[in-house]
Amino acid sequence: TFIWVATLGSFRKAAERQNTTQPAISNRIAALEEELGVQLFERDSGRTMLTTRGQELLPYAEKIVSMSQQLRKRADRVALLSGILRLGVSETIVHSWLPYFFRELNENTPNLDVEVTVDVTGNLRTGLMDRTFDLAFLMGPVSEPKIENQNLCSFHQIWVASPTLKLPNRRLELDELAQLPIITYARNTKPFAEISQKFSELDELPARFYSSSSLAACRRLTLDGIGVSALPLSVIAAGLKSGRLITLDAAWTPSQLAFTASYPSVPLNPIA
Repeated sequence: TFIWVATLGSFRKAAERQNTTQPAISNRIAALEEELGVQLFERDSGRTMLTTRGQELLPYAEKIVSMSQQLRKRADRVALLSGILRLGVSETIVHSWLPYFFRELNENTPNLDVEVTVDVTGNLRTGLMDRTFDLAFLMGPVSEPKIENQNLCSFHQIWVASPTLKLPNRRLELDELAQLPIITYARNTKPFAEISQKFSELDELPARFYSSSSLAACRRLTLDGIGVSALPLSVIAAGLKSGRLITLDAAWTPSQLAFTASYPSVPLNPIA
């Protein structure tokens, strides 16, 4: 509880994170302060901050919890992996290997409950920082001191369109693609920033962007011939196989999308 209050800066948030009440959190901290004989927190204008002594003692508390978790891990890994995993996932991962991940998770950790939130990377990153998520699969890495990152995978983006648009069967320049709406990721994402920046370099009229946080919506619009789109193969593979989508030979292709499994190292959730 000491670690969670220090991390979140709030008795209320710590209570929510530990599924208890704010008075219960206050009682735990009061009991710990009495046992240690020091004041750990002070409140100022509604904020909860560590005292100087609290800052000195926090690393020891983190080490105690870490060693306790390692002890449980050595004793019984299956028992350790129980409880709730709050998982944030980028939609690109949902359309690729997430089902296989869940199949193995179900087989290896039968006592684990999982709460899944699908969102754009910017929101997933925020969720990691405020400890809404224990673990996130997102476009990473997350460059923060207390966030661990494990490289997962990368996806090439492919320009595709419906054959009903009757685009020329040759290399297409950017100004030719810009004659149609560009269907792409949401505006607060790295792929959108890269694509919009590239098309802004054209001397012609500005390109029109149909952006969405839902890749399923992007795929649907592309299948229906609304515009052209650069999407990962995993998202549009079925459309290519059925012939409802065709690949375009474009003069420029966006960078591949790199993903990481990222999780807070403090407080460490051993499930993550």
